[in-house]
Amino acid sequence: MTTTEDSVQSAKVVAAAWTGLLKLGDSLIDSAMLRAAYAEPRLRELFPKVSHGALYFSRCIQYPRTKDVGTLLRRAGGGFMIHRRSDGTILGEPETVEEAVALIVANLPDGCGPAIDGTADDL
Repeated sequence: MTTTEDSVQSAKVVAAAWTGLLKLGDSLIDSAMLRAAYAEPRLRELFPKVSHGALYFSRCIQYPRTKDVGTLLRRAGGGFMIHRRSDGTILGEPETVEEAVALIVANLPDGCGPAIDGTADDL
């Protein structure tokens, strides 16, 4: 495949992942978190994953995926926490989901663009 074909394929995989997550409702994660992240164009082009009520983002669509984009978690007492798994940094604990999404975007890795058809090792 050419680079353009790879990009198109990656975009289709990412779009399908988002579509599947957005159809879940509140069964695995607070759907407001998904909707807020999806509304942000820079996060919408990353590969999303949900686990244990947290929303993860990857810059690639294959395993192993990246861990250098902030993870969105709801705090038990209210508000949110943004955690970067690559280095264990807590990026912040905003009160609103909109602030949480903005914090993730503000801390995207340099050169972060659409998810690639590859692994973390390919970046």
